[in-house]
Amino acid sequence: MFAWKSIAHMVLPLGQSGIHEIPNEQAILGAMHSTLSETSGMYFFPAMGAAPGAMAEYDKKLAVSPSGLLIYHPPGAKSLTAAQLITELVTEILEALLAAILLSRTRIPTYWGRVGFVTLLGVLAAMATNLSYWNWYGFPSDYTAVYIMIEIVGFLFVGLVVAHGAPSGPLRAAFTLV
Repeated sequence: MFAWKSIAHMVLPLGQSGIHEIPNEQAILGAMHSTLSETSGMYFFPAMGAAPGAMAEYDKKLAVSPSGLLIYHPPGAKSLTAAQLITELVTEILEALLAAILLSRTRIPTYWGRVGFVTLLGVLAAMATNLSYWNWYGFPSDYTAVYIMIEIVGFLFVGLVVAHGAPSGPLRAAFTLV
């Protein structure tokens, strides 16, 4: 899974699907830095508020204001750090282990049936976040579709490996204790 996602993001253009550059970026970056300064965070705009009637007021804001979601980090961030890569690797190992544990608890007799089961777990995982982000936050459709596909293909590769080595008989009993 890690190898596939690395290829999808660093070799193929899939990781950039639906992501655009901001025209006149310096003006926007300067405004963000002067407003948000050193406060990292996720910002939803325009602000909704929590007062009674906030939704009606929010609808009025949406009619006349741009809207979106902003993840902001002040200057000084680094790209592709070892910690980020290790976190991604550990996350994907845990996903693969969970898929293997779930597969070990099934009675699917065929190799392709087991591959299909793990791939279906990938469909579930990909839909759980990506479709909600598309629906609620307006993530671009092409971004959403590509990231769903990247997840499903990753789980397909996991399935091809773990379905081959899925324990049976006495090994299954020991593995299901995990």
